[in-house]
Amino acid sequence: MLVLSRFLFATVFCVTLVSCATSPTGRSQLVLFPSGQMSQMGVAAFADMKEKGKVAKAMGTSQYVSCVAAAVTAELPSSYQKEWEVVVFSDKSANAFALPGGKIGVHTGLLDVAVNQNQLASVIGHEVGHVLSQHGNERMSIQFASDTGQQLLGALIENGQQKADLMAALGLGGKYLVQLPYSRTHESEADLLGLDLMAKAGFNPEASVEVWQNMSKGSKGEPLEMMSTHPSNKTRINNLSNNMPRATEVYNAAQQQGKRPRCVRN
Repeated sequence: MLVLSRFLFATVFCVTLVSCATSPTGRSQLVLFPSGQMSQMGVAAFADMKEKGKVAKAMGTSQYVSCVAAAVTAELPSSYQKEWEVVVFSDKSANAFALPGGKIGVHTGLLDVAVNQNQLASVIGHEVGHVLSQHGNERMSIQFASDTGQQLLGALIENGQQKADLMAALGLGGKYLVQLPYSRTHESEADLLGLDLMAKAGFNPEASVEVWQNMSKGSKGEPLEMMSTHPSNKTRINNLSNNMPRATEVYNAAQQQGKRPRCVRN
């Protein structure tokens, strides 16, 4: 009982000290884990994915994706300026992800939906926006503070099955029903951050709407938004469109500064 009391006291003390954080958009966050620890977990998860997944061999495709990613990540704050590792995975799903520790993964299926450099920049900017906003940390912190916090602690030490919880908290799969509203908030926040990043890099922000229009055409019906961890395509398009005037100003300024990416898929 004494050990449990000490644990609870330490937990409350930790939450009091480090839970107060603010996202790049000014939203209050619950963030409990050190950024260094998140980076270590991101690096480990990415290594695991490279080992178990199928890395695309087409050099031209990898160079194209890396070109877009390099231009986007160059616009990140100085604390995130690093050589980001970019890997293209042979996978038919239209998906991409970014992890703490400077890791970006893109599925080949995404290139059938994001059909040019501007559309691809929109998706990569969105995924990097998750890292910039510490969404993985926030997901884990929320889970830690919930009634399944003990299970997540097991994941942190890679205790068997609990490793799946860690991957889910980093955004690589799984559903936590308690987090549905937060996940939709994360997605909308990442959309706007990605819009800003791509515009700063000199990619046409209007492509962010185009790629979701492509997604809508390729989808076979969407789940109700209230039952999904993601906003509907219509909601995303509306949010992006509402923020397009400012993004266009940023884009025009970047163009005047000579930021004109020329990433070509061979």
